[in-house]
Amino acid sequence: MDIRSITDGSRLAIALEGKLDTNTAPQLEKAIFLSLEGVEELTLDFDKLDYISSAGLRVLIKAEKEMSKRGGMRIVRANEAIRGIFEISGLNEMLTVE
Repeated sequence: MDIRSITDGSRLAIALEGKLDTNTAPQLEKAIFLSLEGVEELTLDFDKLDYISSAGLRVLIKAEKEMSKRGGMRIVRANEAIRGIFEISGLNEMLTVE
């Protein structure tokens, strides 16, 4: 998985490419939580994310809980398959998916 991060003041944008699974979820968690100092808005760009497993969902839940204290988190450009996983798991009620 490829992870690209851009910080702009209090905003952090992370774009993912590939698969977010048991092997790559720790990389995303590290990328998010090592970059949160002063961040109030986190945007995760899933345009090139092909797959997400339960390990990836756990990272998103953890990030959402942290960001709800700081400002907010949103997921943009998720494909239909990933949106379906959010709906089946009930995470579409917890996460902001645009």
